[in-house]
Amino acid sequence: MLTRGVRGVARYVGGVLGADAYAKYLEHHRAAGHVDAPLTEREFWRDRTDRQDSNPQGRCC
Repeated sequence: MLTRGVRGVARYVGGVLGADAYAKYLEHHRAAGHVDAPLTEREFWRDRTDRQDSNPQGRCC
């Protein structure tokens, strides 16, 4: 039972920090029916970082 709780907290913290962003991207890509191949994980994170740098929004850190 304690293990499930720890996993739940880890999943929540990962979601808040955006660690699951690539998985969500792949889910969206599949659901939207895109015919082109999805970005690789490396390409995804590079694109995300570039977009955040070129369009800064309120962030805590």
